[in-house]
Amino acid sequence: MSEFDGISPRIDSDPESVERGLVTLVLTLVELLRQLMERQALRRVDEGNLSDEQIERIGTTLMLLEERMGELRDHFGLTPEDLNIDLGPLGTLLPRE
Repeated sequence: MSEFDGISPRIDSDPESVERGLVTLVLTLVELLRQLMERQALRRVDEGNLSDEQIERIGTTLMLLEERMGELRDHFGLTPEDLNIDLGPLGTLLPRE
């Protein structure tokens, strides 16, 4: 008996399913980075390390990135919850906002 007995040798190779899974993974990583950048920017603003111009530029950039993420989610038929991977006992990857 092989160690692979009972395991289906078939891999889901439906192009739409693979594309959706890949898009979900990529957008999840981008969203995670966006949230980390936002927290870092807020920390720097709170510390007073930025000029008014830098604060304005960071705010605009983060707003545009969030808007573009919404457009991409809509284009691929995803919700923000679709991007929040469940890590089991650790909870979800992204904090619930």
